[in-house]
Amino acid sequence: MKKAALALSLILAAAAAEAKDVAGVNVPDSVSVNNQNLVLNGAGLRKKLFIKVYVGALYLTAKQSDPAAIIAADSPRRMLMHFLYGVSKSQISEAWEEGLADNTPNASAEVKANFVKLVSWMEPIDKGKQLVFTYVPGSGTIVEVNGVAKGTLAGKATADAIVNTWIGPKPGPGDDFKKAVLGK
Repeated sequence: MKKAALALSLILAAAAAEAKDVAGVNVPDSVSVNNQNLVLNGAGLRKKLFIKVYVGALYLTAKQSDPAAIIAADSPRRMLMHFLYGVSKSQISEAWEEGLADNTPNASAEVKANFVKLVSWMEPIDKGKQLVFTYVPGSGTIVEVNGVAKGTLAGKATADAIVNTWIGPKPGPGDDFKKAVLGK
């Protein structure tokens, strides 16, 4: 009986290590990018007033709670947004524009142009759909909207501006969300 209980507890512990549940969304503890394993740094819930908008997850090559160190590293990373509430193209576009202005106020012309392109790729996002941003050094940030790859935004500075909307000085989703994706 003790062996069976021990085996069951080990199975449950292993299952718990495989994923994290945030607001009913199963967030995997790792993802693979170009055959490189990225670990879940943290995941949080983006709320607006009383509405649960999306669950966000940040994946890095190694856990890191310092935003400056995340920005400084030129290594793969992924941001995943799983929507719990449908948003319009204008709502998501406005959020990107505000996020850039609030967290990368001195953005270069290239970064600003890439954010214009990013906004042009946005579309209404229904409940259950995702936005995925995967930065690959030397290639740029691959943008997926509702399961469709829209394109790649060149440059590390653009990748940094995108992640800064979550972990910068004025994160659009709020300080509690920032702490959650930083694993705090």
